[in-house]
Amino acid sequence: MRWESWSQFWHMGGYAVYVWGSVGVTALLMAVEVWQARWAHRLALRQLQAEQTVAQLLSEESPVEEVM
Repeated sequence: MRWESWSQFWHMGGYAVYVWGSVGVTALLMAVEVWQARWAHRLALRQLQAEQTVAQLLSEESPVEEVM
């Protein structure tokens, strides 16, 4: 398509609501995907850190158990 002005470009031949709505929804979903990936990454790191802490506590206690 050829537009003679920016106004015609933004109007999109009468389909601006559908075109820009689609662009907006796509941008929103991409942002949600990035947010969800970061949230899942942080959750996984916290879980691994908790597991590592428990493993360290158990390894510190094991010599005491062997003596008894």
